[in-house]
Amino acid sequence: MSQTVLITGAATGIGRETARRFAAEGWNVAVHYHSSGAEAAALVDELRARRVSVIRAAADVRDMEEVRAMVDKVCRTFGRIDALVNNAGIAQQKLFTDITAEDWDSMMDINVKGVFHCCQAVLPGMISRKSGSIVNVSSMWGVVGASCEVHYSAAKAAVIGLTKALAKEVGPSGIRVNCVAPGVIATPMTAGLDAETMEALKEQTPLGIIGTPRDVADAIYYLASSRAGFITGQVLGVNGGFVT
Repeated sequence: MSQTVLITGAATGIGRETARRFAAEGWNVAVHYHSSGAEAAALVDELRARRVSVIRAAADVRDMEEVRAMVDKVCRTFGRIDALVNNAGIAQQKLFTDITAEDWDSMMDINVKGVFHCCQAVLPGMISRKSGSIVNVSSMWGVVGASCEVHYSAAKAAVIGLTKALAKEVGPSGIRVNCVAPGVIATPMTAGLDAETMEALKEQTPLGIIGTPRDVADAIYYLASSRAGFITGQVLGVNGGFVT
């Protein structure tokens, strides 16, 4: 039986490339989306044209009942979820003194509570089978912090802490939990940065290039797959040497 992956925020950027990566390896793919319905539909059509077993699954990850309904839909369709990729997230650049309570809450609700909800929803099935893999998407700023992105850095640091603690808790049940911490990646999140800023970030990256969504997708797939069978509780930096 083919394995099944649920990827949150799969309609664009890193999530979309991750869906393509798992599909190329023969996995069933559940494409989660919230506001990017058209993009999710286009990805599903693309994967179906390649004879991949794929479904769309809408949910607001801030809402536990919507997440549970999404997970139930995936399990009804494919039987179970073998891997969860928590990729859904938002970013924002603001001076710390300008961050509002609403900004803070939105950042934490999507980037942290969303991960909490999705993990809680899939873990009962994984625990009962004593197998499964979770890969959370953090950021290099969750490791070292970023000026003008305090709330984003705090949220992504929380994802790292959650990853390490949960790996210890569910390891005895045969479940692995890991994390990727991307650097500067050419995605819709960085599309708003001007050319001068992107060039400066490229110059700060030892490899001298901007990363691609596929770079991160390859790392996510590796950590989710059996090739990383003895790896858990780890944070894999995909940043071209920006953070070492």
